[in-house]
Amino acid sequence: MAAAKKTTDQAATDSKSGSHAPPDFTKDEELRALRDMLLIRRFEEKAGQLYGMGAIGGFCHLYIGQEAIVVGMQMALKHGDQVITGYRDHGHMLATGMEAKGVMAELTGRQGGYSKGKGGSMHMFSKEKNFYGGHGIVGAQVSLGTGLAFANRYRGNDNVSIAYFGDGASNQGQVYESFNMAELWKLPVVYVIENNRYAMGTSVTRSSAQTDFSKRGISFNIPGEQVDGMDVRAVKAAGDKAVQWCRDGKGPFILEMQTYRYRGHSMSDPAKYRTREEVDKVRHDQDPIEQVRNRLLALGVSEQDLKKVDAEVRAIVNESAEFAQNDAEPDPSELWTDILR
Repeated sequence: MAAAKKTTDQAATDSKSGSHAPPDFTKDEELRALRDMLLIRRFEEKAGQLYGMGAIGGFCHLYIGQEAIVVGMQMALKHGDQVITGYRDHGHMLATGMEAKGVMAELTGRQGGYSKGKGGSMHMFSKEKNFYGGHGIVGAQVSLGTGLAFANRYRGNDNVSIAYFGDGASNQGQVYESFNMAELWKLPVVYVIENNRYAMGTSVTRSSAQTDFSKRGISFNIPGEQVDGMDVRAVKAAGDKAVQWCRDGKGPFILEMQTYRYRGHSMSDPAKYRTREEVDKVRHDQDPIEQVRNRLLALGVSEQDLKKVDAEVRAIVNESAEFAQNDAEPDPSELWTDILR
């Protein structure tokens, strides 16, 4: 099965970065990637529906289109490695193994949510799964993720911190303070820049003087690499390389994941700054789930088996939505718990 046709911009990027075809996955790896990416997409589709019904309040930023990044990176990690990200975070939570019921219940503000209904879409955590948020302040997770890496170095373990942030957050000052500290102290942190081409509604060509985000660490001597963030195999291969760099004590590494979000920046964003034709072209040519699906069909997996995977995922998501709409709201006494005094 031929690989999905790439956009002109993506082909130019691949040529510039000297990338090669990613290593093939085994059938089991392809099936795992398909299942994990489908779980994120179906969950986000349901979250969008619930938001439209008024069951989810506040802000809600969907991850649809970017699923290959967190799934591929998670395949490169081991138990004990930490993950931290910004407010487009539901996919990261699910990829780390957090249960869909708990994540959805947090979105609807119920007591069964991961932050007991007090954090909502942008602020939930799981110490058990080494997921440290979900952060609403743009770029704040980068310095916190650097702190996680410092803790690993201080404790003398070989755990790696993965700090995700977007192309917009890449222009924040604290990002570069973190880069400087991480390289000075050779901290084991992988900075994953999820470049979905639009900082909220502003194209990277209008908001960034240097649009090759893999070069953002050059003045700090931090190596970087551009990655096809729509191909889970390429993400996993780049993740393996970057994580090993950190485990070997060589310091931080930057991965620029070139990706695309299909929905607006948030649920209140009509995304009028780009054409429908642009979105449809990426969906048709580069969709991360369809790429895996086509490869599995080429490996002899039947259409019926693929539909079964999707049905199992939909059942999990539907159960999470049912739970999230019927679970009790937190007791008012929760207002006084988990507060620093």
